[in-house]
Order: sequence, then C-alpha cells, then structure tokens
Amino acid sequence: MWSEFKKFAMRGNVVDMAVGIIIGAAFGTIVKSLVADVIMPPIGLILGNVDFSSLFVVLKEGATAGPYLSLEAATKAGAVVIAYGAFINTVISFLIVAWCVFLLVKGMNRMQANKEEAPAEPTTKECPYCLSQVPIKAVKCAFCTSDLKD
Repeated sequence: MWSEFKKFAMRGNVVDMAVGIIIGAAFGTIVKSLVADVIMPPIGLILGNVDFSSLFVVLKEGATAGPYLSLEAATKAGAVVIAYGAFINTVISFLIVAWCVFLLVKGMNRMQANKEEAPAEPTTKECPYCLSQVPIKAVKCAFCTSDLKD
C-alpha cells in the first residue's frame, strides 16, 4: 500500500498540482495586499474617504450598546454584524485574480499557437493501381506488384 501511495504521490500531475497550489497561495497574498494597500485607498478617497474594510451593518447589538465606531469595536462588544466592506474587498480580490489567470492562460495559449509544428513529410504514397499505401521510396507495389513510376 505504501509503494502504491508513493507511486500516486510522485506522479507528475500530483506534483504539478501541489506546486500550483503553493504558488496560488503566495499569489493570493500578493493580490490581497494589492487590493487592501494599493487599489482600495484611492477608490475610498474618490468616494469620500470610505474605508471599505470597515463598512458593516449591526444585526444585533452586543453586551455594550452601539453605535459602534468601527467593525473591531462592534465585534469586541459581541455584536452580530454583516461585514459587507470585507466582502467587497474579497470580490475585488477575486476579480483581480480571475483577470490575472485569464491573461496567463491567454498568454500560454498564444505561446502554444506559435509553436505549432510544421506538417511532417509524408512517409507513404498511394499505388495508382490498387490504391494501397506503400512506402514513399517504393518502386514496386507490395500489394499488386505494379511498377510505380513516380
């Protein structure tokens, strides 16, 4: 059973998938930083100094009555909240990741299209008498023994 598992785990597909997951996790961290630190601050500034990550709605007040000045204060008080600002950030992160993956796949497809191989030279020809396939250098058909003058 151990050798069978080792054989499965070391197949190329499993290793490639593991590498993809590790790189994807690292890429996710980069995208999260891009959204939180680079994209959202200017958008928030344009919309009147709105910090999306702190947008929330209180469904039920906690031990300490509201209003709560921040999402952190509301959660510390034990309030039940919908943190829709964090959801907006997550959706933007997803869209950026999806766009990057789209561009990556598009680039890979373009590279593969450029590497299309030229058609191989034919290795057989057709006998004009019996229509059998014979080697390209043949001077006599192996099937009908006709002379091939081509």
